[in-house]
Amino acid sequence: MKKMTVALAGNPNSGKSSIFNMLTGAHQHVGNYPGVTVEKVEGVCRYGDYEFTFVDLPGTYSLTAYSVEELVARNFIINDRPDVVVDVVDASNIERHLYLATQLIELDVPLVLAFNMSDIAEQRGLRFDIEQLSMLLGAPIVPTVGNKAKGKEALLEAICDIAEGCGERHPHMVHYGSEIEDEMAKLERIIEEKASATAAKYGSRWLALKLIEEDADIAERVASPDVLAATKASVEHLREIFSDEPEIVIADRRYGFISGACQETIESTVESRHSASDMIDAVITNRILGLPIFLALMYFVFFLTFKIGRYPMGWLEYFFQWAGSGIGGLWPAGSESAIKLLLVDGIIGGVGGVIVFLPNILLLFSVIALLEDSGYMARAAFIMDRIMHKIGLHGKSFIPMLIGFGCSVPAIMATRILENRRSRLTTIMVIPLFSCGARLTIYMLIIPAFFADNVVLHAGILTVRTQALMLWVIYLIGIVLAVACAKVLRLTVFKGETTPFVMELPPYRMPTTKSIFVHMWQRGWLYLRKAGTIILAISIILWVAMNFPRASADSLAGLDAEAARQAQLKHSVVGRLGQAIEPAIRPLGFDWKIGTALIGATAAKEVFVSQLGIIYAVGSTEDGTRNLRKQLQAAYSPLTAFCVMLFCLIATPCVATVAMTRQETNSWGWAAFQFFGLTALAYVAALLVFQIGSLLGG
Repeated sequence: MKKMTVALAGNPNSGKSSIFNMLTGAHQHVGNYPGVTVEKVEGVCRYGDYEFTFVDLPGTYSLTAYSVEELVARNFIINDRPDVVVDVVDASNIERHLYLATQLIELDVPLVLAFNMSDIAEQRGLRFDIEQLSMLLGAPIVPTVGNKAKGKEALLEAICDIAEGCGERHPHMVHYGSEIEDEMAKLERIIEEKASATAAKYGSRWLALKLIEEDADIAERVASPDVLAATKASVEHLREIFSDEPEIVIADRRYGFISGACQETIESTVESRHSASDMIDAVITNRILGLPIFLALMYFVFFLTFKIGRYPMGWLEYFFQWAGSGIGGLWPAGSESAIKLLLVDGIIGGVGGVIVFLPNILLLFSVIALLEDSGYMARAAFIMDRIMHKIGLHGKSFIPMLIGFGCSVPAIMATRILENRRSRLTTIMVIPLFSCGARLTIYMLIIPAFFADNVVLHAGILTVRTQALMLWVIYLIGIVLAVACAKVLRLTVFKGETTPFVMELPPYRMPTTKSIFVHMWQRGWLYLRKAGTIILAISIILWVAMNFPRASADSLAGLDAEAARQAQLKHSVVGRLGQAIEPAIRPLGFDWKIGTALIGATAAKEVFVSQLGIIYAVGSTEDGTRNLRKQLQAAYSPLTAFCVMLFCLIATPCVATVAMTRQETNSWGWAAFQFFGLTALAYVAALLVFQIGSLLGG
């Protein structure tokens, strides 16, 4: 079987991921590119006598290497030399997306163009002369519809033909005008003379073009003083001729080439009209209606999370109660075996208490995936653009923030799309204020325990219920605090101009069941894997720390079972630590048990639930399955419960978030600033809410 490597390139929102999923199915694995934290996704596909390894390159608009993603994509193509490059083009937005294609043509790589979303292009009245356009671009073109698996066979056939050299290739060089072409010719001669090895590897024309574009990465690769001096002279000469940067002129010539090719080969079969997307956007992104619609959709997401998630969550709770009783029953009644207590209280009580929330996590992620795949999330960033401008950022910053609803770690990585360092640092600092999936486990434990699911508002078809409203309020507080903190940071620590940008709104699409399921399961599996590894290990360590050292028999003499349990907990390592910090957290309404759970949550937010489960299970009953929510309800007030959620929302980003902040800012100082700053803010917020709430009667 012949093995080949195929790179998938394309703009963001071109449907590249759907093409990748169509070609590889479930045969995918994720890692990182060497030396950087950009995600590398690979998948395998067998077709005929071939085994293709598809590499999904980061989505980029060009190969000019302004961002890490562009540099990674370009380096993979020019260094790893894949057998074929497939450029996924949004056929409904052809001129914008062909810009990347022109740069791939300049690289003279074996190229196939996948004209994706061809059904949407047809709906918009676009008709392509595929054969003619293919000749003009010098690459075969295959119409596809990735989310419906249309065009798969034709695309694989084209890849095979190009890889084997069977398909006709017509390398086409974009002509940049006599002035630029003359300067490129001069540089080509010097490059071939002074940097022959580099010219042999990358091609002298492409190197000359990149040098005139003042590409710093290519200048470093050439590293010849003579070549760099000649480049400087050529750039200055062209700058004088055009009264503009040569890079801009080159970009204009590329777009001119694209425009000419499109005029030759694309026909519009209908008069210019508003598309369905335009009509929907007139409402969805309306200056007045946009934000209320976004907030209402958020509430609807949380309502579904509670309404539907309660049933499978109840089944899981029953299963873990049954498992605890069954395992506990293997020992004689009254047995205090350490192994029994570890299994029942430590592992089932700790890890089980986290896994029961998996249905809610899956529901939340599936609805978010639906909104992302449909194109609405890009609109949410557009809606927030006006607000973000007022705080010194722009809508582009809201994209990483939205990712933060899933997990803060990839959200911080996503800030690389921001060109301005001040904007990027500001966004990184406030991302933990967006409630991640791990915090949802805390909310799902506390809200049903302290807030009955009553109807708050009923008006016609609109019904607002308490529990969904409480979750909506917590998420909204995080957004409002993030906006406020960003404004303060931009006025103080990160003063400076906001970089302007244009936001592209992808067309609305009907997400497929498969894509939603894949996104939901990928995130849910990460949650399960975390519960089965990190949470399991921490639960065992915490169980040991809550059981040792053992209190002496004399100190427990004469105490009933519950009093003896409390005495043992206070005597343990965890109990002593909790009692040491209790004076500091008592003004917040927290006791030592909540304090120790908050310390555990520093490792991972789910540990808060796990640790409370262990605390209230240790020595409590024979089968160790006492209802945690009922015990919390008996021990704390709704005001304290709300303050716990508020503190967990704001405070102490988990260890993984701190590590990612350090990596992306290249500074432990910024990581410490984020960690201690948010913790101090959480303390002040919880203190004010608890004290004011207490004065008002709770």
